[in-house]
Amino acid sequence: MKHLTSHLLVLLPILMLAANGFWPLSISYSAGLQNELNLPESDKISIDRITPDKRGGKAYKLVYFVRAGTDVYWRFKTDFDNDFLVKNKYVQEHRFISKNGNRVITEDKYTNGPDVYFRWQTTIFPQAKRLDFVLLNPKQCHQKFHYGYIQLTSAPQGTRVTQVAYFDFWGSSLWADWPWGGGMKDFLSYTARWEQKTIAQLRDRYNDKQ
Repeated sequence: MKHLTSHLLVLLPILMLAANGFWPLSISYSAGLQNELNLPESDKISIDRITPDKRGGKAYKLVYFVRAGTDVYWRFKTDFDNDFLVKNKYVQEHRFISKNGNRVITEDKYTNGPDVYFRWQTTIFPQAKRLDFVLLNPKQCHQKFHYGYIQLTSAPQGTRVTQVAYFDFWGSSLWADWPWGGGMKDFLSYTARWEQKTIAQLRDRYNDKQ
């Protein structure tokens, strides 16, 4: 869910408009919004803009619900050496690099980003069920900074996931403000839905782990 990162994300909606035309894209996105409104409250995804870092850029708060117990979902979220991330259409490659204490280093290459590995440091707080993440090589990834956290909270019949991120890259304002397919809200909605589907498929794997 933290892997939205390059300034090339901004070009995606523009390319889509050029290829498909404005109206088909906007109608499709409007249909997606209507489907979201018709969902049960527990299945809705909330995406809000929040106060950005004092250095500038943009920030968001994403909240969604998964149908898995907090302990099970925590095992899923902290399985850094996994084979399922590349099934996300935006993730081309995923590498587990190292773990030292409660800090984990991973690298990811994205289908909609520059041809570089984004090196992430994630700090694990098991008691709080919280993950703090930061991009360690922002300049190489054409960014100024990118960091945030993921907080899990027990909820009836599952887990509430809250992700907050602060980022700045060339074109971040356009990407964050883009109201149609390819913009920030569309990207985050896809990522949340992908996680909901993936944990449903893998729940038994993490139920068995102690």
